[in-house]
Amino acid sequence: MRKFKESIIEKLIIVCGLASIFFVILILLFLLKEGLSVFKTAGFVDFILGRKWYPISEPAQLGILPLIIGSLLVTFGAVVISVPIGVACAVFIAEVAPSRIKELLKATVELLSAIPSVVLGFVGMVTLVPWIKNIFHLPTGLTAFSGSIMLAFMAMPTIVSIAEDALYSVPKTYKEGALALGATHWQAIYRVMLPAASSGILAAVMLGIGRVIGETMAVMMITGNAAVIPTSLFQPVRTLTATIAAEMGETVVGSEHYFALFAIGIVLFIISFLINVTADLFLHKKR
Repeated sequence: MRKFKESIIEKLIIVCGLASIFFVILILLFLLKEGLSVFKTAGFVDFILGRKWYPISEPAQLGILPLIIGSLLVTFGAVVISVPIGVACAVFIAEVAPSRIKELLKATVELLSAIPSVVLGFVGMVTLVPWIKNIFHLPTGLTAFSGSIMLAFMAMPTIVSIAEDALYSVPKTYKEGALALGATHWQAIYRVMLPAASSGILAAVMLGIGRVIGETMAVMMITGNAAVIPTSLFQPVRTLTATIAAEMGETVVGSEHYFALFAIGIVLFIISFLINVTADLFLHKKR
């Protein structure tokens, strides 16, 4: 009876895995079917490298370079903020914190990941945006910097959780050997534990980047939604995801604008795929 149950569970897991692959392939095929239609009227190079996004003008100008740069700029700022804080938090939880504080911090990090992005976006809009405007004397606080700070909060739970697991997976004999050779606790962490867990930590960073670049609601609420190429982190930007969310509801089905939004979806799919493949390579290197 036990073997029968295990066999049923194993087959259910296989079916779920195959269903996931099937659904991803269906999504990709649908994106390709709708998105590639835009290249019948707009050239591929003009679409990717075009500097103007005016989809309802006559003729339509469908250059998404400002959107790509906006997405990369916000993601870069979020990574710069979240990676050092996230890795330091993971080291503190795994190696330094007393057991009671460790459990409290882990629960807090898990709670942070459960907050809906629209709530974080609203909190950022009413608190962070005015603060950024006053501190840096800007005409508006709706900037890429505001979006980076808020996205850093969203990426940290992923980075902390996976980096912490990577540190736990390092054999305890590594640390014990370093301490036996006369290293201090911090030297054992810095020179032994972190290098040994580096592949897992890099995978955590890559998955955190994937979490950030796919975020929509928060960046749409606090980055200003200006489809122009920014010259600094303190200017309004518009991201790829925010463009789809903001314009899809007002687009005529079957129009050039409609197909262009699906083409943006293809670009996002490719970016997310590359990030996940890179993270997977790091995880396999770890094993």
